[in-house]
Amino acid sequence: MRILIASDAWYPQINGVVRTLEAVVAELDGLGHEVEVIGPDRFPTVPMPSYPEVRIAVAPGIKLARLMDEFDPDAVHIPVEGPVGFAARRHCLRRGWPFTTSYHTRAGVYFEEKFGVPHDLVLALQRWFHNAGNGFMVQTDSLERELRTKGFVNIRRWCRGVDTEMFRPVEAEGLLDLPRPVFTYVGRVSAEKNLDDFLMLDLPGTKLVVGDGPQLASYRERYPDVVFAGWKKGEELSRYYSASDVFVLPSRFETFGLVLLEALACGLPVAAYPVHGPVDVIGRAPVGVLDNDLRHAALRALAIPRALCRDFALRFSWRRSAEEFLGNLRPIREQASRAYG
Repeated sequence: MRILIASDAWYPQINGVVRTLEAVVAELDGLGHEVEVIGPDRFPTVPMPSYPEVRIAVAPGIKLARLMDEFDPDAVHIPVEGPVGFAARRHCLRRGWPFTTSYHTRAGVYFEEKFGVPHDLVLALQRWFHNAGNGFMVQTDSLERELRTKGFVNIRRWCRGVDTEMFRPVEAEGLLDLPRPVFTYVGRVSAEKNLDDFLMLDLPGTKLVVGDGPQLASYRERYPDVVFAGWKKGEELSRYYSASDVFVLPSRFETFGLVLLEALACGLPVAAYPVHGPVDVIGRAPVGVLDNDLRHAALRALAIPRALCRDFALRFSWRRSAEEFLGNLRPIREQASRAYG
């Protein structure tokens, strides 16, 4: 198939949506499909308000329509609500092309808590965006149940994976010459990740933050006793996971949490709140502690055997994720043949 993905989240951004798309595109390519990703990098851009390192496309409609027609896709997927996503959605509806979308952020909760934008207003926009499509992909059981009650339709499951060759227990002796135990957060350093809940904890040893983002300088100033390692990737990131003692995820807005699987694949137990993402990935598996008392969770997680974490992560694969994604797509020509047959 010729698969077109029109996404506001794409290179050079670094986030879970981009990493998911990158991994699935690679698997689809390995399965013999041709995938074209159209992101903001194809258009004039401006900095996103409050996140200047994230660029958003300006008026992509005319050029995007031309690019979509030139590629002549067999199927279209639009993952994100943004200028590229809105323009791609409009072009598909104009052409009569079926398309699928996917859920990547609890935007309603975030915008209400951080900016005072009514949750129902954001939810109505998301519902309008996704319900126009022919398949709405979500990651977990709990998300599917929640979104169905809020009026979303055509919901389909799309699991996530982890590269267990890249993320694995590796030799990390000498990497972290820090007081033990080391409690580590990996991810975006920004307000929506609720990092204060982790950085304010009274924990023994060391708190380590691996990542970059708009609040990095502010957090460094406010928490001088925390070690900020900056952004890491690939083998180097695996060494940081492997050298740590507990992975702490303070976020309350995750829809899945790829970093959970990366940490577990490296043998690192997890401490998190019992919210969407951690509950769906870990559940009652003995590889993490989910508790509204994050300090209690972090200390209890120290006792979890690392081998259990690695074995648990081996259940997840990007090949399975890509196959589910592929099965959820709605072929354009199949739709056309039904319409005119």
